Amino acid sequence: MNPSRVFPVADQFGVYIHIPFCAKRCDYCAFTTFTEYPHLQKAYIDACIKEVGLADEAGMSSPATSIYIGGGTPSLVDGRDLALLLNAVTKRDGAEITVEANPESLTGDFCAALADAGVTRISIGVQSLVPRVLKDLGRPHYRGAVEKALELIAKYNFLTHNVDIIYGAVSETQDDLRETLDGIFSMDPGLSHLSAYALTVEPGTPLAQETFRYPDEDRQAGFYEFIDDYLSDRGLKWYEISNWAKPGHACRHNELYWQGSPYLGIGCAAHGYIKGTRYKNTSSIKRYLKITADGELSRVQNDIIGPEERELELLYLRLRTASGVPEKNLRITEDIADLVSLDSGQYILTKRGRLLANEVAHRLLAGTETQNFTHASKSP
Repeated sequence: MNPSRVFPVADQFGVYIHIPFCAKRCDYCAFTTFTEYPHLQKAYIDACIKEVGLADEAGMSSPATSIYIGGGTPSLVDGRDLALLLNAVTKRDGAEITVEANPESLTGDFCAALADAGVTRISIGVQSLVPRVLKDLGRPHYRGAVEKALELIAKYNFLTHNVDIIYGAVSETQDDLRETLDGIFSMDPGLSHLSAYALTVEPGTPLAQETFRYPDEDRQAGFYEFIDDYLSDRGLKWYEISNWAKPGHACRHNELYWQGSPYLGIGCAAHGYIKGTRYKNTSSIKRYLKITADGELSRVQNDIIGPEERELELLYLRLRTASGVPEKNLRITEDIADLVSLDSGQYILTKRGRLLANEVAHRLLAGTETQNFTHASKSP
């Protein structure tokens, strides 16, 4: 069963909930997260519940076909509080509900609360199993925490789960990458989904301040090809540039983004796309709490997306997927001929094309001129 067909594309509606709390900020992370406000967790969850109600009153919501709780580190929050938040969201029967977790903070109590709340998917950020590489990334966990976390996920029988890794740290070798993948599959032989993100240098991060730690793009390309071959041999096929899954285990919430379906963003710094408008909530947690307590939505940015701009944006998103783009929407030139293949009227990126997706994107044809797209590393 293809998960994207559980609900028709036109009928999908997503809810993204941002949990901004972290025990430690990783050296590469540019997301809105805070280490200094653990005492605000309960107030923050209450504010998110209130925002859900405010969005309903404003006519911005529909019953959700998928919910994604990301961060930050959602597994730092009391699972019972997350359950209350999930209960506040109106859902369709069969909705996918995903919660991100870090190995070192995942507990049995947290898993039990999520299982009782109907969570169907856990997304666990492993990044690497090699201590030297973890140190280079600024990650606090260790191999034993990953093993324990995967055991808990299996114990509570979630419908599916996925493991995330980050490759390309300056200290990482291909043997290190193999050690990480071998370790993951030895702990979890039946793993059905893995996301692999190339380490990127984001402005304002500790990584950005130390040029000697910048990843080498040529080495990353070789690592990507290795990952693709490794996962293909284990029955996981790519369905988006950074995502591989067995049949029936693709992340429906992420597919919703790539298909251009609407979604509601809840929490500070959350983004949403509703009725042709993309919006962002304030990134200040204290301002978010105050505005929401006053009974208002904390939108600080609203961009109306015109039809031509939206068409081109969707073509770019779909180009990144194994579904590809219609033949009519891609201008083939000699320099990209080996970067795509034609299948049933759709141009699909080859393995080399996935490494050079931005080059192909320049040839997309829609109702407006193409633009310089940037690499999309992780979902909102």
